[in-house]
Amino acid sequence: MQNVNVFGEALKTCSNTPLTGYFRDGCCNTDATDYGSHTVCAIVTDDFLEFSAQMGNDLTTPMPLYEFEGLKSGDRWCLCASRWLEAYRAGKAPFVDLEATNEQSLKLIPMEILLKYALKENEKGLI
Repeated sequence: MQNVNVFGEALKTCSNTPLTGYFRDGCCNTDATDYGSHTVCAIVTDDFLEFSAQMGNDLTTPMPLYEFEGLKSGDRWCLCASRWLEAYRAGKAPFVDLEATNEQSLKLIPMEILLKYALKENEKGLI
């Protein structure tokens, strides 16, 4: 299966530092073994990280066994589509990089919602 982004184009890299993705290849690639559907390339915020921890998924604590240094605000990470949607419903959703977000995300999250959270450029850089 070829992984493409929500626009049907080649999937861009989400992050190599920290190294993300279900396959730890820097991209939000997925397959049938990825039960969590780690397909949304998010730019995490402190608000989202706190929400995620409250929901039982602490993404800030390092886990050396898994070569995971913990996330901080501004890091890019392939989130589970269901967790991103949960955060959206709670008003805690982070921005997303749609070019690096897998089209499989659209099975759970409507494109109209993702577009509202699309990373945009402004005169000072990315927001």
